[in-house]
Amino acid sequence: MSVLSDRDIKDQIAAGRILIEPLDRDAIQPASVDLCLDSAFRVFNVTARPYVDVREPVDDLTRLVTISPEDPFIVQPGVFCLATTLETITLPDDIVARVDGRSSLGRLGLLVHATAGYVDPGWTGKLTLELSNQSQMPIALYYGMRVAQISFLRLSSPVDRPYGTPGLGSKYQGQTGPTPSRISDDQV
Repeated sequence: MSVLSDRDIKDQIAAGRILIEPLDRDAIQPASVDLCLDSAFRVFNVTARPYVDVREPVDDLTRLVTISPEDPFIVQPGVFCLATTLETITLPDDIVARVDGRSSLGRLGLLVHATAGYVDPGWTGKLTLELSNQSQMPIALYYGMRVAQISFLRLSSPVDRPYGTPGLGSKYQGQTGPTPSRISDDQV
């Protein structure tokens, strides 16, 4: 596997193999593309549940919050929430991607993903971000701000079963907003 350079990223986009919509050409970095924050967030509710049971649907544990372009979304210290990218990403069957936080936000204590930084070949949709504020101060986030970066790696060969292939159990294919966990769909 090799990481695509800015030149290769531009070539793959021009060939229609990697789709990023909308694409700000200024967001293309030396070996990644900056991704922006959309206006939708999922925040966790306080419930009477004594614990989260991974065998049960968890949709009722979060509620959707949408901010206006001029209002901030405040992430309090120690809080975990879900957000989504403004961009829709589509990958071919021979490229995998990694999503990472931006260093400037990490230095403020904002983590962009807990564990889900991997984007499979064949993926299409907006990316759900797992935001966590590890600092002692609230952090204000805004619609459209650059919040993450995506890098692309070429596989040694195309995959046999891209993400979204029937029978593969691709629970998040085509998502358009911050999507709660669907782990209860797994055979646990």
